[in-house]
Amino acid sequence: MQRNAPPFRADQVGSLLRPAALRDARERHAAGAISASELRRIEDREIERVIERQQAIGLSSVTDGEFRRAMWHRDFLAHLTGVASIDTDLPFDWGGVKGAALNLRIAGKLDFPADHPHLADFRFVRSHAKATAKMTIPSPSVIAPAKLFDMQDAAAPAYSDLDILYDDLTAAYRKAVRAFYDAGCRYLQIDEVRMVAVADPQFRRTRGLSDADFANLVALFERLVTESLRDRPADMTVTMHNCRGNFRSRWAAAGGYEPVAERLFNIPGIDGYFLEYDSDRAGGFEPLRLMPPRKLAVLGLVTSKTGALESKDAVKRRLDEAAAFIDLDRVCLSPQCGFASTEEGNELAEEQQWAKLAFVKGVADEVWGR
Repeated sequence: MQRNAPPFRADQVGSLLRPAALRDARERHAAGAISASELRRIEDREIERVIERQQAIGLSSVTDGEFRRAMWHRDFLAHLTGVASIDTDLPFDWGGVKGAALNLRIAGKLDFPADHPHLADFRFVRSHAKATAKMTIPSPSVIAPAKLFDMQDAAAPAYSDLDILYDDLTAAYRKAVRAFYDAGCRYLQIDEVRMVAVADPQFRRTRGLSDADFANLVALFERLVTESLRDRPADMTVTMHNCRGNFRSRWAAAGGYEPVAERLFNIPGIDGYFLEYDSDRAGGFEPLRLMPPRKLAVLGLVTSKTGALESKDAVKRRLDEAAAFIDLDRVCLSPQCGFASTEEGNELAEEQQWAKLAFVKGVADEVWGR
């Protein structure tokens, strides 16, 4: 049976490959050749087109493809009150390809401003979409100083007490959730990468994290999301996307969900989980047995990292395998991640991207009916 509420049987994570016209406009704006208003006009046009394309495929949820962002996380966080840029920060190493570093620090008291630009971005999508407009924002864990990531010392001297910082951070996120709700958002997605990254034993070893560090980090990440969603309106669906990195078809971590599944799947305020399952890197479906009965699993069985189209029979077989651990009535289908977590995009063509999304819709219709 199909679903008339999110997450939908055929769904998507959110980011889409930037069209050539948009990439060109952003380059010209950076060079001072066109104004901000002209760039905005081109963004508007390309977003209208991409909304129409998603709806033509038959997707029940649409996004702006994150076309106004350079990165999935940085643009949202950079516009929080109290956050500043770091020009000298080192890029992240993605298997020999450098890029997509956060390059931010906490420079003052954190807050969510009433004029955060993502609010206007969402209103634009909602006003142009017939389908459900979905908003994606990074998890608060992305910017939380902790022993592991490049934000370890990024709060000094703004916050000497990290507990106060975490309280302010989650308060800012609660304001964000309310602001998006007031803007008409009823489908919000939290992009959480930290918890599944530390589930990877090799990832922990290379960063010198002890078992105690691991336990403390998982507890922190859980706390931040729980507190951020504490006042979530009852008629807003909130999902969480979990992946192990996505930059130019590269990844940062591997390993199954088992070490964090019980805590991850029981975070209050999360209705469904977009789970990366496009390769052996994600492990087996056994952790799905821990999914609480009222929650849904959106299985990312279709990869966004390469252009080759999956076998329909193979995807259906994998759904059957997952059904040994979770009822298919609580399962949906999607790509494992976005197609362009950063503006560089993954290494596939736009038409391959659209073929993947149409494939997801086609398989979902066959499995759950039209």
